[in-house]
Amino acid sequence: MKLGFVSAILPDLTLEEVVAFAAETGYGCVEVMCWPQGKAERRYAGVTHIDVTGFTADDAAQINDLFAQYNVAISGLGYYPNPLTPDETEAQVYVEHIKAVVAAAQLLGAPVVNTFIGAIGPNRSMKTGRAF
Repeated sequence: MKLGFVSAILPDLTLEEVVAFAAETGYGCVEVMCWPQGKAERRYAGVTHIDVTGFTADDAAQINDLFAQYNVAISGLGYYPNPLTPDETEAQVYVEHIKAVVAAAQLLGAPVVNTFIGAIGPNRSMKTGRAF
């Protein structure tokens, strides 16, 4: 078993700095945040250590090489929006980005994608919730 942390706790560091910190302090893995570029709406949201927009196999190879250099693993990719928001346009943006995170995870060989299933507002039922 490897002990790790979520990269969002180090929002001002680059990905390499996060991985170096993990190695220097004895962590074996990192859940890497993959929020879209932009302003954070809440603490730990909006942290982007891997930008999955337009992510390629070459990008994945560079990131995997970085993690290998420090002998640290990617435990998963993380993005925690609310895809069940009542705003359909906003929800669709979240869903599309989740799909991009999943595609990046596949290219990286990351074992999981961590996300938030969503919260339905008080005036909605499970029957009106959206599915991927």
